[in-house]
Amino acid sequence: MNHPVSHRPAPLPPPPVTGTAVRADGPPPGAAHPSHHRPGRRARAWTAVRWSALGAGALLMLVPMWLLAVNAFKSEQDIRTSPFGLPLARLSPSYLRDALSNPDFDVVRAYGITALFVVLVNALSLLIAAPVSYVIARGRTRGHTALLLLFVAGTFVPSQVILIPVVYVLKYVGLMGTIPGFVLFETTLTLPVSVFLYSAYIRTVPPELDQAAAVDGAGRLRTFWLVIFPLMRPVVATAVILHSLSVWNDFATPQIILGPGSGLYTVTTGVYAAVGKYSTHYAVVFPNLLIAVLPALAFFVIMQRHIISGLTTGATKG
Repeated sequence: MNHPVSHRPAPLPPPPVTGTAVRADGPPPGAAHPSHHRPGRRARAWTAVRWSALGAGALLMLVPMWLLAVNAFKSEQDIRTSPFGLPLARLSPSYLRDALSNPDFDVVRAYGITALFVVLVNALSLLIAAPVSYVIARGRTRGHTALLLLFVAGTFVPSQVILIPVVYVLKYVGLMGTIPGFVLFETTLTLPVSVFLYSAYIRTVPPELDQAAAVDGAGRLRTFWLVIFPLMRPVVATAVILHSLSVWNDFATPQIILGPGSGLYTVTTGVYAAVGKYSTHYAVVFPNLLIAVLPALAFFVIMQRHIISGLTTGATKG
């Protein structure tokens, strides 16, 4: 049986290319997508304004540091005639050496006393604030919340406001002008910040760790020091750095509580004593100020990453 042969039309040849080919699925190559626009003049102007403001702020912060660093190596005459100048030929480290060997202010002894205060305050603050923060963080009653709010409220009270009442209390208990009285007051000032940081961090630690330690027979205190506390290393480092800088730079507290009669000079009170005696001798004032600032500045630059990691870990952990 003969089947009819089907005749299909032959395919048409492609049209000749006479210019830029038009793509069926979008604009031609190289053409900008309509949804993608370069930032306009207003955005670029706003970016320039922000960078200018940041640069001006940084410059404003660096001006005092420049004055301190440069004038610590200059003579009295150079400081008075050109405080911002940099006479390279006349700069000398002898002024720093004279400040270190100043008979009226023993810098090495002041460093040792201040470092001792820093260690004592941090250790006592950790021993008190860490267990309290653990109780607050694991508690679920209104009393625990009220206790946390009480500590947080302490961060808004300036230390200068309570300094005079503390003086009367220390006099009454016989700790005025003593190292224990000074350390106790400085430790009290650190508790609000420590409790706030520690409790926020402990709340991010899973409670299942406490339950597992309890199954193994550990009590609450042992669970905290052996299980929870090792996990708090980032936030503890953050608190230690902040408290160390606070104690190192504090002036009003040691000046009033210890007083000149105690014979104990911290870095700040010792510099004040030297400046008070040589109020117009800038070749003595600036080297002493630089010596007092350098350790705290170096400590902050080296340890600043721990501050950032401690705060962000506590905010994002869990």
